[in-house]
Amino acid sequence: MNSILCSTGALITRRNGRDHKLLSGLAERLKFDGFELMLYQSWYENLETISEDIARMGVNIPAVHCEKEIGELISAGDMEAYARFEANCRAAERVGAKLLVLHLWNGLVSDSNFSENLKAYERFAETAEKHKLLLTVENVVCNVSAPMERRTELKEKYPEISFTFDTKMAAFHGELEKAYDENLWQKHIRHLHINDFGGKVMDWSALQTLHIGKGNVNFEQFFGFARKMNYKGDLTVEATSVLPDGSVDIDKLNEDFLKIKGYIA
Repeated sequence: MNSILCSTGALITRRNGRDHKLLSGLAERLKFDGFELMLYQSWYENLETISEDIARMGVNIPAVHCEKEIGELISAGDMEAYARFEANCRAAERVGAKLLVLHLWNGLVSDSNFSENLKAYERFAETAEKHKLLLTVENVVCNVSAPMERRTELKEKYPEISFTFDTKMAAFHGELEKAYDENLWQKHIRHLHINDFGGKVMDWSALQTLHIGKGNVNFEQFFGFARKMNYKGDLTVEATSVLPDGSVDIDKLNEDFLKIKGYIA
């Protein structure tokens, strides 16, 4: 049974102080199955307290999205990445998550030093397993190669690797058609990020995460293939929904959830 999740990154941003305490009230208004908890660099100093606060809310959190700078640190050969990842795993355990989403590469450095990212995966996977978490690598945008090529390199080195597949990231690189690979879905894709994209291939100015139907992703085709593959994992909506005053456009998110329910029915 698929669960439809909402990324907390769609709800708490700089505009509302990334206040994790808002999640409890927002959860009551969302017509979804749970959260994918986004972790932030600014939370590290109080990450244990924050994760304990969130755990006490009693909301369903099947997935945690690791803090994004970890991938940048790995590319730079900075060992701090491993300490941060360990902290992310502990936080995920506290909130009851079973799956991690990782940007194995990220930021301006992106995949420009991919050999370091490739090498680091094994240690990350071992740490996640120690915390009883399934580690998935997301098809993050690249500035040297492309996610599909990097994914192939990872599969060749780590045949049991799991992936989170993001529709926006794939559309940005013109790789949605390449994603209809039965072997990839049957053996590796364990989680989905369902987001729209409104630009042309490699259009950096259009990289914002859009609500379903506000871009040019062919979701009818995408979900048709997911149904064909009998996909049973969870699906997360990440479209930023925080308004300038810090409030959240709940209606737009609920529309996304309803659309996904229609696609997967």
